[in-house]
Amino acid sequence: MSDGYSQTTRAIAVTVRTSFLSEQSEPEENRFVWAYQIRIENRGNARVQLLRRTWHITDARGRVQRVEGPGVVGKQPVLGPGDAFEYTSGTPLETPSGFMTGAYHMVDVDSGAAFDVTVPAFSLDSPHQGGRLH
Repeated sequence: MSDGYSQTTRAIAVTVRTSFLSEQSEPEENRFVWAYQIRIENRGNARVQLLRRTWHITDARGRVQRVEGPGVVGKQPVLGPGDAFEYTSGTPLETPSGFMTGAYHMVDVDSGAAFDVTVPAFSLDSPHQGGRLH
C-alpha cells in the first residue's frame, strides 16, 4: 500500500492510499488493477453531505477517463464535526501505471451551500513499470 496522499479543502481532509492488485491483474493481457482506500474527515464545525463525485483517471499513454456519479460506493454520507467516512474502491487500466484526481461535490447540510472538495492526485504504480508518475 502507498504511503498516502492528503489534501484539505474547507476543513474536509481527504487521504488516499493505493495498492496494486496483482491477483486481479493480467499484465500479459494489458490489464492492471488497483485498489484505493479513501478517508474523508470533517475537521470543521458544519455538518456536510457528500452528494456526487467526479474522477479523472489518466493512464500511462495520457488517455483520460472521466467518471461521475452519485455518492461513493452507493452512499451519500453525512459527516458531522469530527466524523470520518472510509471506503475502498478500485480501478483497472490498460497500462502498468497511471494516476487519478477528482472532486467530491458536497453540501453544508444546515445552510444548503454547495462546495467542492479536492481529492489529491494519486499515483497508480505497479511493479510492471519503473518509478512513480506522481
